[in-house]
Amino acid sequence: MADKEATVFILDLGASMAKANSGRRESDLDWCMRFVWNKITDIISANRKTLCVGVLGLRTDETCNTLQDDDGYENISVLRELGQMTMPGLRSLQAAIKPSKSWSGDAISAIVVAVDMIDNLTKQLKYIRRVYLITDGRADMDADDVGDIAKKMNDSKIQLTVLGVDFDDAEYGFKEEDKPPTKAANEATLRELTERCDNGVFATMAEAIDDLETPRAKVVKPYKTYDGLLTLGDPEDPTAMTIGVERYFKTHLARPQGASTVVVKAETQSTQTLDEDDAMDGVDFSAVKQARTYKVNDPDAPGGKRDVEYESLAKGYEYGRTAVHISESEHNITKLETLKSFSIVGFIPDDKFEPFLNMGETCVTYARKNDTKSEIALSSLIWALHELGSYAVARIVAKDNKDPLLVLLAPGVGKKFECLYDVPLPFAEDVRGYQFPPLDKVMTVSGQVLTKHRLLPSDELSRAMDDYVDAMDLSGDVSEDNHYPDEYAPIDETYNPSIHRINHAIKQRAVHPEEPVTETPAELLKFSTPPEYVMAKIQGQINALVDAAEVKKVPPKAKGRRNRETVKPISGLDVDALLGGERKGRISRENPVPDFKRALAVAEEVGEIEDAAKQMGAIVRSLVTDSFGDSKYAQAMECIGTMRDELTDLEEPDVYNSFVRDLKKGLLSGALGGDRRDFWFKVRWSRQGLIEQDQSEVSKVTHEEAEEFYKSR
Repeated sequence: MADKEATVFILDLGASMAKANSGRRESDLDWCMRFVWNKITDIISANRKTLCVGVLGLRTDETCNTLQDDDGYENISVLRELGQMTMPGLRSLQAAIKPSKSWSGDAISAIVVAVDMIDNLTKQLKYIRRVYLITDGRADMDADDVGDIAKKMNDSKIQLTVLGVDFDDAEYGFKEEDKPPTKAANEATLRELTERCDNGVFATMAEAIDDLETPRAKVVKPYKTYDGLLTLGDPEDPTAMTIGVERYFKTHLARPQGASTVVVKAETQSTQTLDEDDAMDGVDFSAVKQARTYKVNDPDAPGGKRDVEYESLAKGYEYGRTAVHISESEHNITKLETLKSFSIVGFIPDDKFEPFLNMGETCVTYARKNDTKSEIALSSLIWALHELGSYAVARIVAKDNKDPLLVLLAPGVGKKFECLYDVPLPFAEDVRGYQFPPLDKVMTVSGQVLTKHRLLPSDELSRAMDDYVDAMDLSGDVSEDNHYPDEYAPIDETYNPSIHRINHAIKQRAVHPEEPVTETPAELLKFSTPPEYVMAKIQGQINALVDAAEVKKVPPKAKGRRNRETVKPISGLDVDALLGGERKGRISRENPVPDFKRALAVAEEVGEIEDAAKQMGAIVRSLVTDSFGDSKYAQAMECIGTMRDELTDLEEPDVYNSFVRDLKKGLLSGALGGDRRDFWFKVRWSRQGLIEQDQSEVSKVTHEEAEEFYKSR
């Protein structure tokens, strides 16, 4: 993309442009300005001084141009000289864009004036030169010098685009009926002019307006991420391989445009002179300046607080609920002192690389420009990797003292280029290992393997899912017109809605600050919902899948609980052991409830949960047995309630039910220190009996069985 551009818009402001034609509710001028404002706001958003915009008015009431002393240049006015377009300039231009009362003005002469404006600015410098002519073609036009004008534009490498109001376009499928003879002749003249130009475009304005909803991907200049040596072996060893390379971004993450914090300018505020305020000058906003102050408690200071300087602050890292101080000298030890380098550390077969190991954006590496030796060496490496079906693993430090990265180098071989593509790889500390239960079998607590279970899919369900997945294939099986389409969602036609929607809203708000933001363009929502023909195609498979899976609406739970997940430190170390705690899973009689919760929190297998429940049950029995009267009943009831709640959350009701059945037997038989029926009455009154199906979905106890359990027999 060129650094410099010069664009001139020729706007037909004749009296005929004030009318609305072809069933439109807005005037032809307002309709055409949709396209013009879109192009101008794109240029403004780029915020580059080398993007110059000029605007010419055609069929204006006045005449104001550099060629006005010659015949044929009447009713042509320069509304804005070629230069950088800013928001204040946009506001002044909007005030000047309005229909005139004039019916005369030569569009060909306006093109000559636009060419002269571009030549005066660009001279012989390297510019992209563009001229847009927007007209309804209803004014007389002198077509005698069309050939000379086309030659001049070709010599100056000017791109001419003619957009006409209701111009005929067979490719687009538009034709105006009862066209005036003057307009028909002008269309032919302008079409001939664009055909003689090397970079000429002739189109109807309706096509240009419809095309505005299609987002334009921003083309960026190549950004070099590394420039140096690619090495294999010790660079100081003469036998090591060293290749001069340049590394660029191939894919880069695009983000929506960020907002800035601004404040409405006061009328008495002086003109801003700071660089960050220049772009906002004239639009009633000013950038916000932020300042921070730091205070500490000081009883001797006024108000009990004292201001401190930022330089006197120290870094503190949160460790639990404690702030751990690390001095600057100690903090420097944690930083890696790295040097700029790009070195290959190994090779792997290409079939050993798993796609999920890709950790980020793709870059591409070429041989250094004008370095024949490096080109030959890199080409040899690329072809060796390609023919052997291998990838290289390399360590790269883009700049001194930057964090190192591991990247996978893959050969790229084309007709006109050879390169190495690379993607970041994870370090060992980035890989997390998780264990999941098998999908084809269920293992019980006793070790029995079940191949048929309510959590396992049946053969019927598997077939229904296969049919459903096959029916969702969009590769060309069925299309809306029953033909074979090329592709449902091509990659170059799928856009990021958040990025382009925000850009669309910003541009619309810049031009019309008082109007509400318009609806989201249909092009951005094209793939947000499946097409109707696809839904009709798979509806039968969806119904079969719902029936096979027995999908039912889940009734709301009377008392919702959230299952807890085992918390594991990232390091994998036993924190309790490091801090000198007791052995994991051991429950003491002195502190049973916290110990029980802690044991369940670190339990990884069902056996550990059962062991914790057995220990807790033994403590409950000992409390009841050793209780003098009811002195220890409250503590025993707290332990029972904790067991019931925690095992319900962990979906292990059978473990608790086994315990409470055994407890009832011991209480009523006198095996727990004599007659303990008074404690059994406490259990019944607090409803700490069996866990039934309404309280846990995995329980096998019905409501009737749970009520029968409370009876004392």
